[in-house]
Amino acid sequence: MSVLVGKKAPNFNAAACVKGQIVENFTLDQFLGDKYVVLFFYPKDFTFVCPTELIAFQDALGQFEERNVQVIGCSTDTEQCHWAWVNTPRKQGGIEGVEYPIVADTNKTISSAYDVLTGDYDIDVDGSLVASGELVAYRGLFLIDKEGVVRHQIVNDLPLGRSIAEAIRMVDALQHFEQFGEVCPMNWEKGKEAMNATHEGVAEYLSK
Repeated sequence: MSVLVGKKAPNFNAAACVKGQIVENFTLDQFLGDKYVVLFFYPKDFTFVCPTELIAFQDALGQFEERNVQVIGCSTDTEQCHWAWVNTPRKQGGIEGVEYPIVADTNKTISSAYDVLTGDYDIDVDGSLVASGELVAYRGLFLIDKEGVVRHQIVNDLPLGRSIAEAIRMVDALQHFEQFGEVCPMNWEKGKEAMNATHEGVAEYLSK
């Protein structure tokens, strides 16, 4: 599994479902210099853990927006499948009401670039994809700063749902560091004391 933290987030240009409409040529770079991005991958539309995550991100969308964060979902399903899922009522297993972009990684290049693709695969000499096992995305999440650099990543196995609270906590920690230059210790939350990255700073923090 690649560690992308500290590196430029791989750009992509793909179709996406945005506010219930299909949009062509959706790019990551459109947010450069303007917004933070939380890009999360999930295995499949119309499945089980996945709708709980996508709906949770929608329910918390206001908290991300007030922090100037663009939320983007991505799976290897087609944009038409995303559209159908977004337009399916929740009582039927759909995610009706989800408005943030859901990118269609149909050719699996985005999941591959972020190294969250399951299964074993390789590129044959003729350029074709040779795979064994199902190629879907693990539950990867990447926090990308306004300069397009990955500052946090986490990857869960398929059965393990993520935490919205933790994603927001990491945004808060990054923004606190950027604003004040202080580092954020274990279990730090917005409003709690951080520390200066010096021997004196950690000594003062631990003494409390």
